[in-house]
Amino acid sequence: MAALDDLIAELERSYTETRDRMSDPAVYNDHREAAEVGRRLKQLEGPYNLAQEWKQARADLNAARADAELSEMAADYEAEVARLEEQLKLALAERDPADEKDVIVEIRQGVGGDEAALWAAELQRMLQRYAERRGFSFEQLETNGNEGGGLKEGVFAIKGDGAYSVFKFEGGTHRVQRIPETESSGRIHTSTATVAVMPEAEEAEVEVDEGDLKIDVYRSSGPGGQSVNTTDSAVRITHMPTGIVVAMQDERSQLQNRDKAMRVLRARLFEAERERHAAEQAAARSAQVGTGARAEKIRTYNFPDNRVTDHRIKLTTHRLDQILQGDLGEFTDALTADHQRRALGE
Repeated sequence: MAALDDLIAELERSYTETRDRMSDPAVYNDHREAAEVGRRLKQLEGPYNLAQEWKQARADLNAARADAELSEMAADYEAEVARLEEQLKLALAERDPADEKDVIVEIRQGVGGDEAALWAAELQRMLQRYAERRGFSFEQLETNGNEGGGLKEGVFAIKGDGAYSVFKFEGGTHRVQRIPETESSGRIHTSTATVAVMPEAEEAEVEVDEGDLKIDVYRSSGPGGQSVNTTDSAVRITHMPTGIVVAMQDERSQLQNRDKAMRVLRARLFEAERERHAAEQAAARSAQVGTGARAEKIRTYNFPDNRVTDHRIKLTTHRLDQILQGDLGEFTDALTADHQRRALGE
């Protein structure tokens, strides 16, 4: 109990300091800092309010134990204190500071040829629908399709409070088992697509030296390689110190493609910095992207059985059609709870 009291005391100090900072004119007049302090205050508000409820419930319990007339209510108060204590422990578990950020998502076809590209396109639609269900905004940054209507690679941004806390669980290899439309013998094929989810970094968070960039411009091309523009509007940026390469060609303006490429580059650099500072983040990132091999998977979508299984938490549901329409809340809730339990254990 003493350890929880210490955590609550620290929480109350942080909440009071953050609330006071929000009233500081120097912070209020700096839009970037005000936004950051506002986000922090919002993060602390829920745990702070829970702590006050828990303290009141504990006071009520002590009063009931000390008063013979109220003693019969002690059991109810004990149950309430225990319930609030469990919620409070989860709320106090270490949060990823990136949880409130917008995200940049990259989807690539994995193993399975044209069928894998079609699956990658379906995955992108699923995540877009999920974003819309959650009230987030979706912005396509780059689409590299193939002639069969599939997706070799797709890059998009999802914006909204807590977007990363929701979509970080979608990072990894997604495996599909189904009979392709082109399969005449009715044989089930297994294909994969990989998803990488990165917090979107603001310019102030990632300094990029222009001297470290190699920028190439060229004509954009459509499926099959044919040119779709008569000007050199496509942009490829190479960050020389890390070797990270980002290419954008969807916009007709070279400047717009450059801006989009820089957003993705900053996100990748920001993620790389997070990896260096936290070994567990590095492990999560490498597990997230993977190689696209069939054996590496976070989730399997089985069409013949209308079944979706998340292998990280052993959760299976038989409503594949609804999942593909973006109804992923059940998985997010279960993965979030599992993540909180692990953080609490640590």
